[in-house]
Amino acid sequence: MSKTKIFFDTEFTGLHQGTTLISLGAISECGKTFYAEFTDYAITQVDDWLKENVIAKLNHPKGDVSDCIVTEDRPNDMLVYGTTKEIKTYLEKWLSQFEAVEMWSDCLSYDWVLFSQIWEHAFNIPKNVYYIPFDICTVFKMKAIDPDISREKFGCGEVYSEMPKHNALWDARVIKMCYEKLMDIRP
Repeated sequence: MSKTKIFFDTEFTGLHQGTTLISLGAISECGKTFYAEFTDYAITQVDDWLKENVIAKLNHPKGDVSDCIVTEDRPNDMLVYGTTKEIKTYLEKWLSQFEAVEMWSDCLSYDWVLFSQIWEHAFNIPKNVYYIPFDICTVFKMKAIDPDISREKFGCGEVYSEMPKHNALWDARVIKMCYEKLMDIRP
């Protein structure tokens, strides 16, 4: 069975064990998108860097949303603002449109743990999501490209400077662009 590749990224409250999700972005290989902003992240963990580079760029910074908001204006895209429990419901709905899914990220250690934490345990992720995630860092290394390369520059060329860094959906798009470019490189 062929699996649909989903490229995803997260923004979270810090590189530590108790970190919490701020946003999650995902794009399928066929261009369907999911973007969520969490209203229940630990605001006490937000430092000045996060305020300036992540929180300030959210569509609904903490405090702006009292109820869950879901937008499905375009048939292939879903935007959700709410608690982890609310977002879980809509993420499951979005993922259910794919028969089988493999998840791809970039430096995915935190991303995969936080993705799994949405369901409170990795064993509870939706059954159509393959339990082994994939990391483009490894693909860079296997293609003899320094894994520390600028993802934006590699995937987008010079256009990247105009794009919204530290937005989970934009970062997921960059991961997808890098993956596609990497797959075109012959050994």
